[in-house]
Amino acid sequence: MRTPTVTPDPQLVARLRAAGCVFAEDEAALINEAAAGHPDAAAELERLVARRVAGEPLEQVLGWAEFAGLRILLEPGVFVPRRRTERLAAEAGRLAQEAARPGHEPVVVDLCCGAGAIGAAVARLAAPVRLVAADLDPAAVRAARRNLEPLGALVVEGDLFDALPADLRGQVDVIAVNAPYVPTGEIGMMPPEARDHEARIALDGGTDGLDVHRRVAASAREWLAPGGHLLIETSRRQAPATAELVAAGGLEPRIVHDPEIAATVVIGRR
Repeated sequence: MRTPTVTPDPQLVARLRAAGCVFAEDEAALINEAAAGHPDAAAELERLVARRVAGEPLEQVLGWAEFAGLRILLEPGVFVPRRRTERLAAEAGRLAQEAARPGHEPVVVDLCCGAGAIGAAVARLAAPVRLVAADLDPAAVRAARRNLEPLGALVVEGDLFDALPADLRGQVDVIAVNAPYVPTGEIGMMPPEARDHEARIALDGGTDGLDVHRRVAASAREWLAPGGHLLIETSRRQAPATAELVAAGGLEPRIVHDPEIAATVVIGRR
């Protein structure tokens, strides 16, 4: 997150630090900036600070998250995009660029799109693209529409591929997926900011964390164009199993690790 230029109130900093905010100075300045444009700035500041002290993610308090140099608008309860997902977005953008040719705009699907961070980043990296984003969570769809419709994207609500326009079948160059992959039994070990303030549907990947990966990998091939790619974010531990699912779905898998940001992506090529 960018470093704000406003000097924070020491009392506000102390209050946030007491609540466990490691970067209390930066957070105080950002919250102050967010409240400054409100008609009753003092009351708005107190409201925002109270939400943060109660444990709500800073990004949801501010109403936006920084991702790949973009400001992604959020809704309360919507999954906050993580920095590690920037690697998935970069790989998807590169592959979309490679799919471009005269008379053909790459077709990109941001599946389980959340607020649409991946789609927004790919659109910036590889424009022009035909971008479609889908999510099952109505709040996520609202946020994604705010972020992606100004870019010309179509944002739809529904369950994975069932939500997509039928004319995309066999035509998609890139499917980018940040599906939930936390095993159900490990949800309780997540930071409270995530487990208490983000939709369970965006976190819980089933017993082994791979329930949604199974469904995506089983159906992706029929939506991909020849030479198209499926990209799935996963953990380093789960990556071999995710790659096996991708291979079982008829795609040629490879695993990309980025230790600098603790990112792991499985890429399958049709």
